[in-house]
Amino acid sequence: MAIDLTDAAKQRVIALNAKEEAPERWLKLGIRGGGCSGFMYSMDFVDAPGDRDKQFEFDEDVKVCVDRKSYLFLNGITLDFEQSLMKTGFVFVNPQAKKSCSCGESFTL
Repeated sequence: MAIDLTDAAKQRVIALNAKEEAPERWLKLGIRGGGCSGFMYSMDFVDAPGDRDKQFEFDEDVKVCVDRKSYLFLNGITLDFEQSLMKTGFVFVNPQAKKSCSCGESFTL
């Protein structure tokens, strides 16, 4: 297994990097304790992955890195991007999550 991004997520990452005029940035995914379900997803842009980060490169120069500890919980996820009248943002589809809160930002294993 690995990390996967939908076409919508890839296009959003490209658009965000273009807006900042930094096409070489990496999208760093992770988890941290917190939220109403125990763990929260985290996302940030970094100039380069850490020495021990897992690295994934997708078409159109989309680069993703995940720290090794977070990778244990994120292995197998699909990152999507949805845009509707009610919600706009990235969506984590995590097959390891046993349940998540209604907002989708935290989960339990």
